[in-house]
Amino acid sequence: MKRKILVLALFILVQLGVAQEKPNIVLLFVDDWGWADVGFRNPKFHTPNIDQLKKDGLNFERAYIATPTCSPSRASLLTGKEPVRFQLVRHIIDNKEKVAQNNVAGDEFNLWPTDPVQMPSRNWLPLEEVTYAEKLKEFGYYNMFIGKWHLGGEKYHPIHQGFDAQYGTGDHGHPGDYYTPFFKTGNPLPEIKEGAYLTDVLTKGTEKFISEYDRNQPFMLSLWYYNVHGPHIGRRDWVEKYKNEGLTGKDAQYAAMVSAMDESVGRVRKALEDKGITDNTVIILLSDQGGYFSNAPLSGGKIGGNTLGEGGARVPFIVYYPGVTTANTTTEVPVQSIDIFPTLVEIASGKKSKDKGVNGKSLLPLFEAKDIKNRNLFFFRSYEDQYTAIMNGDWKMVKYHSGRHDLFNIKNDLGESRNLMDIEVDRAKRMEKQLEKWEKKAVPRF
Repeated sequence: MKRKILVLALFILVQLGVAQEKPNIVLLFVDDWGWADVGFRNPKFHTPNIDQLKKDGLNFERAYIATPTCSPSRASLLTGKEPVRFQLVRHIIDNKEKVAQNNVAGDEFNLWPTDPVQMPSRNWLPLEEVTYAEKLKEFGYYNMFIGKWHLGGEKYHPIHQGFDAQYGTGDHGHPGDYYTPFFKTGNPLPEIKEGAYLTDVLTKGTEKFISEYDRNQPFMLSLWYYNVHGPHIGRRDWVEKYKNEGLTGKDAQYAAMVSAMDESVGRVRKALEDKGITDNTVIILLSDQGGYFSNAPLSGGKIGGNTLGEGGARVPFIVYYPGVTTANTTTEVPVQSIDIFPTLVEIASGKKSKDKGVNGKSLLPLFEAKDIKNRNLFFFRSYEDQYTAIMNGDWKMVKYHSGRHDLFNIKNDLGESRNLMDIEVDRAKRMEKQLEKWEKKAVPRF
């Protein structure tokens, strides 16, 4: 009901020449930012701007990435599909020597030395895959991309995937340094002066886009940070602040990176406010996978063989949709990043997405404080023994190539410390069959 009233009000304003009908959308996508690495969950981190965004919007306590790895996480966000379905299951290798050692015929795919089944993984996002930028363009949106891409070389950059313009985007998955010159080769920001910090540069580019935007159409702005991916080099002023509070080494560097990213969130919101479009702009903030360091109280993380654990697959996710989401609310409903594509389509068009092959479901009902149907969520990994998982409500099963299965009740066992396979036998059998059925449909045979 709230959304219908908002749409009607905007329609009236459009007729009066006061406002555009469709909301602008800002998608802030952070790299390797752990679920617990934010002030409202861990006071170790200073994140006042993200804390405020949570107070203003809707916080998803249980948001997950279908394949928690750099490139697949980006592909799933863009397409609304589980990336295993189009064989993009690992990060795209940007080192020529490594590609030569692990390539498959034609260089379209690569292999990974420790993958037990040697599954091929694509070296770029196929151009035929439909991105949210291409869909939103159909509904009159101008699409701007800023920051990290990691979905293929220049031929596969954002401007070839539906985006109208890009800034700060190169072929690399991470910078060599967060201070200039950022990248040793293929630097997309060669004009930036010495001493600049990468996150600040991208933020300034974002502020410039917002302040100068003068098109008579809504925009979709995607700011995909390189932060907080390694190398862990924090902005120096923040590093000193954290050291003064007792942090040392990489802990201080990483915390400083988080705070620099938080500052960026605040600056983007301020730019929207200065432009006078805050009330007609949706803000979405999430991470691409769990953190590199400790993700306590969750188990697992980016590295260590347990990336499908809560610490690797669960991420921060906040949405602020003025007039639709209710301030300072939280939902415990499990959702995935693949849900963002159909959600964007519904926001932009006012109609549910009917795109063929999209695995996600629109989150608009949750925005409006309604329920959505319980469903199975599926996960995939292609580096080591651990490789698939299924989640239904509070229950999660993880499967390994070696034959091992783990069953956890996430609500009662957040740290996944108690395997219930031999206790919840009927449930385990049922979920195992559901997972196997999904595997037959989703995982390519090669």
